[in-house]
Amino acid sequence: MTFDSTTIIIVIAVLAILILGFLMMRPKKAAPKIERKEGSPYVASQDRPYMKTVADGREGNGVTDEVAAATADVAGEVLSVEAHKELGGAIGPGDDLQRLKGVGPKFVARLHELGITRYAQLAEFSDTELAHLDERMGPFQGRLARDRIAEQADYLARGDIDGFEEKFGKLSG
Repeated sequence: MTFDSTTIIIVIAVLAILILGFLMMRPKKAAPKIERKEGSPYVASQDRPYMKTVADGREGNGVTDEVAAATADVAGEVLSVEAHKELGGAIGPGDDLQRLKGVGPKFVARLHELGITRYAQLAEFSDTELAHLDERMGPFQGRLARDRIAEQADYLARGDIDGFEEKFGKLSG
């Protein structure tokens, strides 16, 4: 049995139609609800606790970041996967990030602008996520890696003060 180019094209077209039909006919999940309250631009709902509270009311620092976030949301819906990584404890009072070596008030303010308020958030970032965060650190770019902020945050998130002090020196505050 030989296949000519017309047969191959027909088979590919049929497969494409079947895949498209499957994606269109499967049950849709309800869209997550995002509540907006005065004084707090975005607040996570119960079914979406990883939504960060952002000081300026946007998920990213510009149009490109917002488009990337929207694309991740849509891709997550289409593929039925969670597009946003859960940021443990991103809601409520945060940790004292100034306890990290090399981190001062302006550095902490920049982290808060980007939605980082807890040691666990920094500790859970992958190398790629840390690189993306570092690109958005403005005048503090390069400091996350140089000062090993994620590694420090991991010790403090676990409450391992002895391990922290052994590796990074006496903990201040």
